Amino acid sequence: MTIQIDAHSGFCFGVIHAIQAAEHYLQAHRTLYCLGDIVHNNEEVNRLTAIGLRVITRQQFEQLYDTTVLIRAHGEPPATYLTARQNNITLIDATCPVVLKLQQHIFDFHHAKKNNNQQILIFGKKGHAEVVGLMGQIDGQGMVISSEDEIDHIDYQKPAMLYSQTTQSLEAYYHLISAIKERYEACGNEHLFQYADTICRKVANRATQIAEFASQHDTILFVSDPKSSNGMYLFNTCQRHNARSFFISHLEQLQEIDFSQSQSVGICGATSTPMWLMEECARHCQQTVHNINNL
Repeated sequence: MTIQIDAHSGFCFGVIHAIQAAEHYLQAHRTLYCLGDIVHNNEEVNRLTAIGLRVITRQQFEQLYDTTVLIRAHGEPPATYLTARQNNITLIDATCPVVLKLQQHIFDFHHAKKNNNQQILIFGKKGHAEVVGLMGQIDGQGMVISSEDEIDHIDYQKPAMLYSQTTQSLEAYYHLISAIKERYEACGNEHLFQYADTICRKVANRATQIAEFASQHDTILFVSDPKSSNGMYLFNTCQRHNARSFFISHLEQLQEIDFSQSQSVGICGATSTPMWLMEECARHCQQTVHNINNL
């Protein structure tokens, strides 16, 4: 049996940058605070916690003074930076450049159009850190849409600008665009609807790459954390192309999988999955198969 790790899986640039920033600081300091999980993967968070990273909530952040805090790749609303200045907190800002560009775009558009009944719509996961940061750019005066079921809340007599969280599904975004466009056209107001393609292509391309990878193997082990929305989306992509796709968040789950009919096993993961964890999964998989063969 062959075991292959998908070369395209693993951390995206924004996550790599944030983790490197944390590791660099911790080489010279015992502790670094991080506002929220640095990445949506408990195994990686635990690794960094062991060397001094301390994950804090927004409420805890507001009680800190005279210290250093890491801003993760997801970005933060302006209020976070205001609190940092007031509390003499030094920020290590590891916001992803793609997210920063989107934040600036939304901020500029909102302040240029704020007096003309403009609706700003954000396709994303409610409460997600990136979405919280984006809503902060417009003082919370936007509408977060998580699915097509929620487009009834849009006022089709007013202009609307639609953006997307950078890690959303490209296919789902354009499906949503079509649905909203149809509603505006039905009202004779198609000229009032605008949208911007703000999905990170490096993340979006993962779906195509992982679909191809999944179809090349008998069994797929998708390594991720259940709280990673990117992970759940990519795992569903795997399942559509390979029915023998298994979601692995703990190595112990490998014991429950029957590899006896598998000639090839593919290991892949989300943009929040560390490569070291996929490599460890491969080693455990090899050991599991070895134990089965020796029974």
